[in-house]
Amino acid sequence: MALAPDVTSSGDPHAGEGQGTHIDAPELRLFVMGLFFIFGGITSLNDVIMPKLKELFTLSFFEVSLVQVWFFIAYAIVGIPGSRLVKRIGYMRGAVAGLVTMIAGCLLFIPASQTAVFGVFLFAYFILASGVVLVQVVANPLISLLGPAATTHSRLTFAQAFNSLGTTLFPYFGSILILGSLAAVTADQLSGVELDAYRTAESQAIVHGYLGIAAALAVVAAVVWMFRNRLQGERHEASSLSDGIALLKRPRFGYGALCIFLYVGAEVAIGSFLVNYLAQAHVLNLSDAEAGKLLAFYWGGALVGRFIGSGLLRVVSPGLLLATVAAGAITLIAISANSTGTTAGYSLLAVGLMNSIMFPTIFSLACEKLGPRAADGSGIINVAIAGGAVIPALYGLLADNVGLGMALVLPALCYAVIAGFGYYARRPAV
Repeated sequence: MALAPDVTSSGDPHAGEGQGTHIDAPELRLFVMGLFFIFGGITSLNDVIMPKLKELFTLSFFEVSLVQVWFFIAYAIVGIPGSRLVKRIGYMRGAVAGLVTMIAGCLLFIPASQTAVFGVFLFAYFILASGVVLVQVVANPLISLLGPAATTHSRLTFAQAFNSLGTTLFPYFGSILILGSLAAVTADQLSGVELDAYRTAESQAIVHGYLGIAAALAVVAAVVWMFRNRLQGERHEASSLSDGIALLKRPRFGYGALCIFLYVGAEVAIGSFLVNYLAQAHVLNLSDAEAGKLLAFYWGGALVGRFIGSGLLRVVSPGLLLATVAAGAITLIAISANSTGTTAGYSLLAVGLMNSIMFPTIFSLACEKLGPRAADGSGIINVAIAGGAVIPALYGLLADNVGLGMALVLPALCYAVIAGFGYYARRPAV
């Protein structure tokens, strides 16, 4: 494996432009693809678990959205410190630190189930998400370095397809394991000791699922640790928190960071409540388990779209393509909110296809021409992913007051801002 001498932790598509500074390591691409698969699948599993916790703890839509709040707030808290940690210990050791933290989060579901306290579940999600953030801080800039600058948009989109593979498979099998074995009684029919016992018993499916994930993560962490010294010559520029925040003054980067916040928020908000949305009598009238399996179409649409998009981005302006798919998402949301039955259900599921290229394209467009400061840009982008904590909570609050359908106006507004960014960034940065 050859490593160019001036490699930095840049997430910039054009970092070192004209200098040939990229990592020549085909086998390392497989490792990064695996990381995208892991953190994508774990993140989307929240969509299956939320209906379960809503029933177990008799929560409102806003209250159950706290799962996403605690999960995605980790990006705001851990994003920049995580970036600095990776700079200090390197990509491979940073990935191991993230994987070990994820394992700790998975194991915390054991005391969460035994205590039958919703707050302990939320803490477990925060620790799990902190590990996901560390892994993502490694994966996004590293994939940008695994090839020439000219194909970064396409390469990052292709890598995100493996993220989508995880988000497609995890909810499908998770719905079978977690939602497919609901008891004959419900939490609102019980109280006292019986209620605690019910919550403990019914949450065992969640515990078993995360214990399996923890075992798989341990194997991956061990393999990565064996190759911790493979990136000899890896270099990272020192920087301060103010250096990263100062990047927000650049219109293109600041606008892009806002769009990451809105995109993740919109995608997570829709996915978080899809099971409840599809289960409504005027939509598909399904059980939670049946609706949970259909999440595979939402996330699977993003999977298919990313493979298609990785090709289109080689011949079409990334900005214009971003504006087009954002407009498509708004159209599909409008159709779903104003119809019933299969039209309402499957048009909302199809928003996943529109989501496909958004994250990698916004990320690479925002970070264009940041040069040696792109590592700081990657840290700020990871903080912006905290939109997954804010937008779903607002959506849940709206849904409690005006219904799940009318609340779709919120993600639609998010996509409108993203469409504007696509048009704004239709030309290469200067």
